[in-house]
Amino acid sequence: MIAAVAENNVIGKDNDLVWHLPDDMKFFMQKTSGHHVVMGRKNFESLPEKFRPLPNRTNIIMTRQPGLHIQGAHVVNTLNDALDIAKKNKEKEAFIIGGGEIYQLAMDVADTMYITEVKGTFDGDAFFPEFDRSKWLEIERIHHSVDERHEYAFDFVTYQKK
Repeated sequence: MIAAVAENNVIGKDNDLVWHLPDDMKFFMQKTSGHHVVMGRKNFESLPEKFRPLPNRTNIIMTRQPGLHIQGAHVVNTLNDALDIAKKNKEKEAFIIGGGEIYQLAMDVADTMYITEVKGTFDGDAFFPEFDRSKWLEIERIHHSVDERHEYAFDFVTYQKK
């Protein structure tokens, strides 16, 4: 899983991010490029049209809408179906990229989480699920301070399931 998460677990509002952190976007692109990405339909629709589907990735969209077709992407109804596609394609690291409901569904099967911990609390309507930190080992933390391009400080944190 990969997500940018505020201190109050907010990940977005009105189908959009609530911060602009260029280095986090760069981190996301570097980590996920060349891999399978699994996202919910609303998350997919929130992407700028020029990035739909996300380039250099195998896009897998989860939806409850029967018969939905999205050009350039696989459309599935369950997380198991999404992960089966990645497995059949011999993917070594598939990324769950949101939104909140999809993260919740994937929490039990995820073995690695790349979390950008944004320093601050925000008003939002989409949340990253609470997780039992005693079941996860923090294996890396890289701090990024506020600067001319980043209004908020943040940490890139990698968690591995114990």
